[in-house]
Amino acid sequence: MRIPTATYRIQFTPQFGFDNAKAIAAYLADLGVSDLYASPIFKARSGSTHGYDIVDATQLNPELGTNESFDALVEEIQSLGMGWLQDIVPNHMAYSSENDYLMDVLEHGPDSSYTDYFDLSWNAPFGDRQERILAPLLGDFYGTSLENGHIQLQYEQNGLTVNYYSLKLPLRLESYTKFITQNLGKLTRTLGRNHPDFIKLLGILYILKSVPSEVAGKQRQDQIAFIKGLLWELYTTNDTIREFIDENIKTFNGEPGNSESFNLLDELLNDQFYRLAFWKVGAEEMNYRRFFTVNELISVKVEEVRVFNNTHSLIQKLVEEGKFTGLRIDHIDGLYNPIQYLERLQEKMGDVYITVEKILELTEELPENWEIEGTSGYDFLNYVNGVFCQTENESSLDKIYQNFISSRVDYASVVKDKKHLILEKNLAGDIDNLALLLKNVSSKYRYGNDFTLNGLKRAIAEVLTLFPIYRTYITPDGIGDSDRATIQEVIRQAKEQVPLLQNELNFIEKLMLLEFDNSLTQTEREQWIYFVLRMQQYSGPLMAKGVEDTTLYVYNRLLSLNEVGGNPGHFGIELAKFHAFNKQHQETWPHTMNTTATHDTKRGEDVRARLNVLSELPNEWDQQVNTWSAINRGHRSDRHGFAMPDRNDEYFLYQTLVGAFPFAEREHASFVERVKDYIIKAIREAKVHTAWLRPDSEYEEACTSFIEKVLDPAISREFLEAFRPFQQRIAEYGIFNSLSQTLLKITAPGVPDLYQGTELWELSLVDPDNRRPVDFEQRRTYLSAIREQAKTDILGLIQELLNDKTDGRIKLFLTAQLLQARTNYVSLFQDGDYLPLEVQGTYANHIIAFARREGNQTAIAIAPRFLTSLIQPGDNPLGESVWQDTHLQLPSGTSHTWKNVLTQQSLKSTETLSIAAALAHFPVALLVSN
Repeated sequence: MRIPTATYRIQFTPQFGFDNAKAIAAYLADLGVSDLYASPIFKARSGSTHGYDIVDATQLNPELGTNESFDALVEEIQSLGMGWLQDIVPNHMAYSSENDYLMDVLEHGPDSSYTDYFDLSWNAPFGDRQERILAPLLGDFYGTSLENGHIQLQYEQNGLTVNYYSLKLPLRLESYTKFITQNLGKLTRTLGRNHPDFIKLLGILYILKSVPSEVAGKQRQDQIAFIKGLLWELYTTNDTIREFIDENIKTFNGEPGNSESFNLLDELLNDQFYRLAFWKVGAEEMNYRRFFTVNELISVKVEEVRVFNNTHSLIQKLVEEGKFTGLRIDHIDGLYNPIQYLERLQEKMGDVYITVEKILELTEELPENWEIEGTSGYDFLNYVNGVFCQTENESSLDKIYQNFISSRVDYASVVKDKKHLILEKNLAGDIDNLALLLKNVSSKYRYGNDFTLNGLKRAIAEVLTLFPIYRTYITPDGIGDSDRATIQEVIRQAKEQVPLLQNELNFIEKLMLLEFDNSLTQTEREQWIYFVLRMQQYSGPLMAKGVEDTTLYVYNRLLSLNEVGGNPGHFGIELAKFHAFNKQHQETWPHTMNTTATHDTKRGEDVRARLNVLSELPNEWDQQVNTWSAINRGHRSDRHGFAMPDRNDEYFLYQTLVGAFPFAEREHASFVERVKDYIIKAIREAKVHTAWLRPDSEYEEACTSFIEKVLDPAISREFLEAFRPFQQRIAEYGIFNSLSQTLLKITAPGVPDLYQGTELWELSLVDPDNRRPVDFEQRRTYLSAIREQAKTDILGLIQELLNDKTDGRIKLFLTAQLLQARTNYVSLFQDGDYLPLEVQGTYANHIIAFARREGNQTAIAIAPRFLTSLIQPGDNPLGESVWQDTHLQLPSGTSHTWKNVLTQQSLKSTETLSIAAALAHFPVALLVSN
């Protein structure tokens, strides 16, 4: 197995394809990256900017380049000694006209060869629901869309389709008969009964009527293709038949303003295997499983062996050819049986590096029986971020926040409220489906016979709302101790919350704990297990939508803590817990990924580094934010006595400005537009005054107008003069937090992962802002100059970088030096023990230090924090004048001579090591024993 030394995440898009990646491969290798970490590169919906809306996993995405350009990229990275870590998407595909598998299902219904590919009510093993598959993809109500002429019939070589803008859905075979017989008498009179082409058309009608009853499966599809070919031949060779078909198309498409004229098309649509609907319908009615609440992403039944083999065939081929050397599994918690999936993946792919996208709560552990190397790094992100939050100031930040918004806020209560909101507004249809399934199970037992559908639905909702983790991993083989404890605690809490549902909750607990009655038949046991595994698939989406995509935009005490996988109810991480976390990683998951930024993070890693500084300065922050609000009071709008933006959104905005304000003045104009776009997404995600399901344009316009005014120097000179000095001060301290964070990520147990562009300052906001193009040429030029000067005058270079920190070269220098050290001492950092080091002296609490040791080799990482009380803005945290008597205890038996691999300077020690000496030239240190 190839274990990466360091990965670099690339977001492939139609504007940044295989050729573009090939052009930067040498730069990445020079930076010290060992493995390209690629976003999904399989055929996706046209114009996809992220690649997760896959339409065919058996093909590379042609919009990224040809197969030849892909091979050229692979050849280039292999020539540089690099590997390829590929993000794969087993859970879902795009609900799109370009998804041929899904279009086959919508055209042929139960006779399709691909019905088992998708998680539909049709193929539920214990269901009998055969209603039309929902297609909630319309931008307005169905009737409105129809009568406005936005839904149109079209005929082309592949047959009849229903078109709605770019959406194009096929018609079932039976609809051709209804279409062709419309106005057939007129064609008879025009063409004549004995005309050979008219006879052919009658023959087509005869075959159409006999196909459904005579043939099925592949044979049926072949015959349909034959019929379509005959009809197209008539259409393209006989002008009269062409006019007849075109006239029928026009007739069916109706005339806007004449509702009766749409009856034919309405009847035709009602006869399909799918039901076109307003996209908002998907929140309350749903008969296919989605990715979270995204209608346009339909879940795949990858638990079916045939589906698994097909969707992983190209992946397996590229692994066997050595082109992929690692895999990252997207949304593992969405799968029906993650353990079974991982076992099949190992069997197919062999001994290849595998990590999973998995959100772990602070005290949750990754299941040890998973045959993987670890997670994609959100757990590390939240630990390393939290250690820069000054925990002792929690009550002060609480008070500042609650005074500003004039309300007391309890994080746990917000989470519960927002999860209930999501269940009621976004996942109602999915919960209905679970309740129906549970009703079917309970009705077979005398103690469950009286359960009502409503009572079961309320009980399920309460259990899912109280779930403290993304999901459990109960399988047909049993339940683990930690999952058992989770279920029991959730049921206990649920009984306190809804005491009238004791019996229903007891029954759910009995099911979830697999406490089978001896009298159960095999079928009943399987139905029971099916409900349990199904139930597990919905706790994750509820956590994601209720916490990540709602609560984290509502609970705004300190935004640096509002991150994917984070829990802002915990105000930072104690240093001892950070060390314990790293130590456990080294013992159990030494090759897990360590990240500080991804395509999904809520804000850039350096935005969080800045905002953490606020935890050190509660009194100043309190004064500043209230001063700003008073200055800007006149810029807020009024609606019936209610100010817009409200105080909570205003507080959110000020933190955003402090964290993301660019260093360069030339970026100011684009920054204003970025923040306006961001605030719209944020307040819609918050779902308080506006939402994706119910936009409030007046509130949204008030927020964007407020942003325009407060950031306009001509209008808000007083605010900007008050804001900029404080913001610049925070940014200065944030730089040092960022450098420390970079050091910890690259030297701690695990594989360090860099998100594209983050080797310079990363001040982006949530997607799509964090997918903006990266200026790789600038980075290449910077790195080349740094490498060259470091050869002859590294201390002079460092002084230059310290004098001009805002351009980000200091972060690039640090990243390159650290990655070079990982390459030079690969075994030490991959396999070495993790030893927390005791720091003593005046500023002991301001240093994070640990050693990595393997055999006779030792490395020591030293990262400062909480610098606002140590240095003034413009100063650097260097030397004895800052660190005084602060020192660390060296591990017993280590060398007394060291080399700082960042500065290339030598250092001597005794049983202790002076922090002042270690940080004489650079704000962080990595010492390696000589």
